[in-house]
Amino acid sequence: MNIGVIGTGNMGTILISSFIDSCAVKPSHLTIVNRSIEKASALKKQYPAVYLAENAKEVVCRSDILFICVKPHEYFPLLKRIRPSLRENHLVVSITSPIKVSELEAFVSCDVARAIPSITNRALSGASLVTFGSHCSESNKEKLLYLMSQISTPIETDEEVTRVSSDIASCGPAFLSFLIQQFIEGAVAETEISTEQATVLATEMLIGMGKLLEKDYFSLETLQKKVSVKGGVTGEGLNVLEKETGDMFNKLIKRTHKKFDEDRRGITVQFKEESRQN
Repeated sequence: MNIGVIGTGNMGTILISSFIDSCAVKPSHLTIVNRSIEKASALKKQYPAVYLAENAKEVVCRSDILFICVKPHEYFPLLKRIRPSLRENHLVVSITSPIKVSELEAFVSCDVARAIPSITNRALSGASLVTFGSHCSESNKEKLLYLMSQISTPIETDEEVTRVSSDIASCGPAFLSFLIQQFIEGAVAETEISTEQATVLATEMLIGMGKLLEKDYFSLETLQKKVSVKGGVTGEGLNVLEKETGDMFNKLIKRTHKKFDEDRRGITVQFKEESRQN
């Protein structure tokens, strides 16, 4: 199957590199384009067999499955340009949460879906969030699930929980890496340990913790119980975390949803305007 990617920013690049490295897609079966030619050219140098298109329409014509990896406000102007070139058996895949699958389905005449990747997919690991349009064919569903399963664990996600699911699966690595960085900086500030050594220890701890969870030796809850001894050092540390974090993550989720709602209002207005014009 031929895969097209419009937009080679962070997420577009992750998809392209992961598909190739996992052998899910042959480089010669990938067609890419980006508004800034430098980013797309860098990928072309890395993977010479990838076809670098001159414009989005050419990507559509050379592809069976089309991943749209542009900013939310660029979606509908882009779809308007490429819509005449879309075939009935095409599958258009959005990778962003503010664009509803139902909106895509109302705007184009082919199959649509959403597949939100995570930076963890670059290591052919982690989850991806998949939502299909109501009219998506079984054949295209199977193709997309196969692709995403080669680089992640695809989890079919309802529209109502897509945002919070993305907070956990896609934004989570940034949130947790920030907390780990704060952990490292606190250790360096309060003791004689160097930043380099603390970073190595924290990194190895995260890798080991991930393997424990992957092999199902422990859950997140049982990990705390196994490490913590009554009256011990870990317990004292957990008491501090419980007190200091409080409702921090509640506030985080509220803030991400507030930004999501702002994006949704802009998308809704744009979608209605584009629909009226057509």
